[in-house]
Amino acid sequence: MLADPLSAKLAGFVQDIGIPVHLADLPDPTFLPGIDIRFGELIVDEKRLLYPGDLLHEAGHVAVASPEERQLEKLDPQPGDEMATLAWSYAAARHLEISVEVVFHPDGYKGGADALIENFSAGRYVGVPLLQYYGMCYEPRLAAEEGVDPFPNMLRWLR
Repeated sequence: MLADPLSAKLAGFVQDIGIPVHLADLPDPTFLPGIDIRFGELIVDEKRLLYPGDLLHEAGHVAVASPEERQLEKLDPQPGDEMATLAWSYAAARHLEISVEVVFHPDGYKGGADALIENFSAGRYVGVPLLQYYGMCYEPRLAAEEGVDPFPNMLRWLR
């Protein structure tokens, strides 16, 4: 599908969890270069894709959206969705055993990538309460009560 091995690995994971990925030319500017979201699917223009980790971040937006929102032509993220997406993409990076720097790269996150890496690495998981509310994971106390592994383990990848 994608020529770059890392991009292909990430896109394969995204597809495996139920988010379609399609290759297409994206001549118009997109929020993140080389990626657009339409009707809950990732549209990827590999020649314009600057950072493979952006595939996980954008997939995270689709994943945390409600099933009804995923059917819309364009997602309209709700308050808090960005935080849930950050946690989701961190969990995906850990699941795929890739460096979190792939997702939280220096040219993204309004210069806050290092702070995100530091916080997630220290177990300060922004966004996990929303993922837990959506039934996608558990924080440590509830995970122990339920007998499952806590975040970054995910119970399911789609809301």
